[in-house]
Amino acid sequence: MRWHIKRLSESHDQYMKITIIAVGKIKEKYYRDAIAEYAKRLSRYCKLEIIEVEDEKTPDKAAPTEEELIRGKEAERILKHLKDDAYIVTLEIAGEMYDSVDFARNLARLGVQGNSYIQFIIGGSLGLHEKVCRQADLALSFSNMTFPHQLMRVILLEQLYRGFRIMKGEPYHK
Repeated sequence: MRWHIKRLSESHDQYMKITIIAVGKIKEKYYRDAIAEYAKRLSRYCKLEIIEVEDEKTPDKAAPTEEELIRGKEAERILKHLKDDAYIVTLEIAGEMYDSVDFARNLARLGVQGNSYIQFIIGGSLGLHEKVCRQADLALSFSNMTFPHQLMRVILLEQLYRGFRIMKGEPYHK
């Protein structure tokens, strides 16, 4: 399905709020620096909040039942932050894939439809528990490949920034 990109008015942009709920802390300075840079760039377009929830230590060669318990504990921490008035997007390998223009169109469509609060959820190293996935309005995939969850934060922020620039008709690198 294709949508026509509608530019959002300046006043509407200030009301769009985006929250990223992510499992784990960012340890690497280069990831923290990239996140800070994109957060600064995005401040022109939306109100951005990043919530980090504690991750569980995963033992080497954990049994599937143990992995499920770990995902469950992380899910409880995530679910505490979900808001009833938010449009929930989970990042999942099996989710829908968009190119950058379609991603921007979807952001614009949500804003026009009155969904001015979007929460993106990034799971930990084992992914998201089904309890979290069931809350999603959209399951989104950036690739069939697996990325470190720390890097996924940077990729998501870059695509949000690119999406807002596309919506505004501003130049962006293809």
